[in-house]
Amino acid sequence: MDPNVPKRCQQKSFRGYGHRYDRGHLVPANHLDYSRNAIRQSNYMTNVLPQAANMNRGAWLRTEEIVECYRDIDELLVIGGVIWGNNPADDYFVNSHGVKTPDAYWKVIIRGSGQNERVIAWIVPNSQDAKYGQLDRYLVSIEELERLTGDKIPVADYAKQNKPQRSWMIPRGCNKG
Repeated sequence: MDPNVPKRCQQKSFRGYGHRYDRGHLVPANHLDYSRNAIRQSNYMTNVLPQAANMNRGAWLRTEEIVECYRDIDELLVIGGVIWGNNPADDYFVNSHGVKTPDAYWKVIIRGSGQNERVIAWIVPNSQDAKYGQLDRYLVSIEELERLTGDKIPVADYAKQNKPQRSWMIPRGCNKG
């Protein structure tokens, strides 16, 4: 549990979820390797929500690997969040943990600035079907993401309509560790 957040504002339990759901991290510890303290804090339940196991180890893992590789090449701004739905059928963890199950997770990676700004975004369904090799299915434009979430993403206007046809390739020799 996060000692800096009131108990009433966080999940009731740190135990595993079950029902083929992982304790999925919004920000993975691997991205915080500049600080032992940040790595430890990334495991607080304030950074964890139920993720379908195949999604967590599949499409979502692939987004994490892309970030891990490209942060060695360029400075990145990574923004993400969840999309809550109204599907009580998969809200297994309300009683045990005090949290609903997100319908989807989203992530944006912004690389460069000005005319050199490159942006990629995904909305990944929190589903057992969101496997590693299917990440390209979940590509969206920033414009679409903003419309669905109501959030404003800090990218140039010219980049908001762009939706790449493919996710960024993992560069040869990238150390994903």
